Amino acid sequence: MSKLSHIDDTGAAHMVDVGKKAATERFALAQAVVRAKPSTIAAILDGNLPKGDVLAAARLAGIMAAKKTSDLIPLCHPLPLTSVTVDIAQMGEDAFSIRTSARTTAPTGVEMEALTAASIAALTLYDMAKAVDKGIRIQDVRLLEKTGGKSGDYKSGDYKAGDEG
Repeated sequence: MSKLSHIDDTGAAHMVDVGKKAATERFALAQAVVRAKPSTIAAILDGNLPKGDVLAAARLAGIMAAKKTSDLIPLCHPLPLTSVTVDIAQMGEDAFSIRTSARTTAPTGVEMEALTAASIAALTLYDMAKAVDKGIRIQDVRLLEKTGGKSGDYKSGDYKAGDEG
């Protein structure tokens, strides 16, 4: 088994030193799927929920979360993000697909920022709509694509650009 990068010689967790790595353009795309009753999806789209504009709140929460990833995930480096996007699209009558992206020019990747944005956007959607549907499910939080860095590019085998879920 190869040595784990976040474990030192004594077995303790530590932050990896990325100081000698080249700062390169890096991009990550992540997804979360939120499933709810069709009536809940319709109420969100119509703006008929007591807490207000659910989709706007979820988008803003996702962007804010990406910027705070290193405060939430113990061994993540703080990164100068150059872009964060949060796109929420209806997926059939009972779901939303949340797609998030993050970009930076830094010595380490932005996968965790994109995943954090997707997760928090989904949790915000739940929080905003739970009064009408406690059975909302957050599913399939995953990395779809990444570019840049020493480990090279990655694309999920079942992901095609333009897919909704």
